[in-house]
Amino acid sequence: MLNKYLYLLIAMDLSWYLYPLFFFAGLLAGFINTLAGNGSVFTLSLLLFSGMPAGLANGTNRVGALVQCIVSIATFRNSNQFKPLLKNSAVLMVPAFIGAVIGANSAINIPDETLTKVIGYLMIFMLGIVLLKPKRWLIETVSRENNKSVLNYLIFFAIGWYAGFIQMGMGVLFLAALVLVSKYSLIHANMIKIMISFAILFPALLIYIYNNQVDWQPAIALASGQGLGAWIATKFALENKNASIWVRRILIVMILLAIIKLFNLYTYFI
Repeated sequence: MLNKYLYLLIAMDLSWYLYPLFFFAGLLAGFINTLAGNGSVFTLSLLLFSGMPAGLANGTNRVGALVQCIVSIATFRNSNQFKPLLKNSAVLMVPAFIGAVIGANSAINIPDETLTKVIGYLMIFMLGIVLLKPKRWLIETVSRENNKSVLNYLIFFAIGWYAGFIQMGMGVLFLAALVLVSKYSLIHANMIKIMISFAILFPALLIYIYNNQVDWQPAIALASGQGLGAWIATKFALENKNASIWVRRILIVMILLAIIKLFNLYTYFI
């Protein structure tokens, strides 16, 4: 709490050059988050670099994350695929939302070091799947009725629980479940991922706002960039026939970056 108020007294008047950086970091994160995931590594890193305490940065970062979901959904509404995908996402929102609420309340009981290792090994497993089974990420193989299986409910509850207390990599896990278990194409999986993410992010942001954990000036700068990035990414996904290939490539890069960060591998290069 003391760090938060020191930041408010000393660093609220952020240097002017940080705001264009917030915008461009948001633009990059909005594009990457919409197509794959883990784009928050850019926005959170910049917020922390500005001197913002971690708790305040976490809340501030969620404003842009929510805006990118809203923009992407609004852009996708014009597609004839919107209504059936919205219906399918609604089925999975409930277990994900319940899991997120429970996860947010249980986070304090799990040591950060243990959690970091688990996430790191999970990302390595994910990278192996993406690299070794490329066709499963590029082709829609079965009907969407698989959404209603008990296995799917349990998986999305677990991912929601995970998202409730860590969020990082949430998009990647949702994509994996939707592509590998529910058998969606990567593009359709992305749209459902965004709808479910909105359902999880909205109540979480309200809690951060209520607890004064949002710095609105950098939040608006980030959100402006993330909204534009999400719009560009959604248009790209809808209009580019090779979008799935590019999404998979971006996904591989972001998983690699997450592994490097989680295991502190960057220390070997500096």
